[in-house]
Amino acid sequence: MVRIESIKEFGGYLNRYTHASAACHCEMTFSVYLPPKAQTEKVPALYWLSGLTCTDDNARVKAGAQRYAAELGMALVFPDTSPRGTDIPDDESRYDMGKGAGYYVNATAAPWSTHYHMYDYVTKELPALLEVHLPLIPGLKSISGHSMGGHGALICALKNPGVYASVSAFAPLCNPMGMAWGRECMSAYLGDDVKLWKTYDATCLVEAGARCAELLIDVGLADEYYEAGELLPENLSAACEKYGQPINLRFHEGYGHSYHFVATFIGEHLKYHHHYLTKC
Repeated sequence: MVRIESIKEFGGYLNRYTHASAACHCEMTFSVYLPPKAQTEKVPALYWLSGLTCTDDNARVKAGAQRYAAELGMALVFPDTSPRGTDIPDDESRYDMGKGAGYYVNATAAPWSTHYHMYDYVTKELPALLEVHLPLIPGLKSISGHSMGGHGALICALKNPGVYASVSAFAPLCNPMGMAWGRECMSAYLGDDVKLWKTYDATCLVEAGARCAELLIDVGLADEYYEAGELLPENLSAACEKYGQPINLRFHEGYGHSYHFVATFIGEHLKYHHHYLTKC
């Protein structure tokens, strides 16, 4: 774990690191914001998962979360969205497959299966690394994300009950199995096993009995992906209502899919997570 950048913000430090990942079999880059409180004691962490085509850099520059994290005494962890490197499989003809599009799954199909293990990376390898080397409270973390990363946050929380104090998402892919594009991506990464696909779909997980803390989800009504029927939050909401999974699904008139939307409500999300993290 090598620090390659350190920027002072709001009394704390936004640091960037690289390390050799056993899960992804390559060098990975991530960023961590440590609030001023971390200079004297350990702090809880919020893991932020970014969306398609992003790296760790998008949210740390555009979301405006560090100001709130400094006030609340929370660390922010920004992983990358996929493995990187010249020898990593990619599909340059598509923005939604390959580098920048790991979907937070453990791929089982060629050519993705060697490197594309973002689920294990986010839920196991990265927290284990950071809780040893940074002033983070072991085991005290929450998770959030945007778009593909919102999908990642939801499935990580649902597949690991009790591991995350809270979970939230902005414009997440709520039901990949419910649309042709989602099924195509699941098939590419996971092969022909439809049962395996369902284990990386928040709606299917709830239907199968998975439970976690309340899901806080924000969606903009002017979001082009929502309008195209690709986010499907109503499917997840219906499953939660039927099977008793708490959910707070909020729609916002006029907001789109970009970080302008995220930045507008990120403060509310951090306060939401802080509430649950301080209850643990």
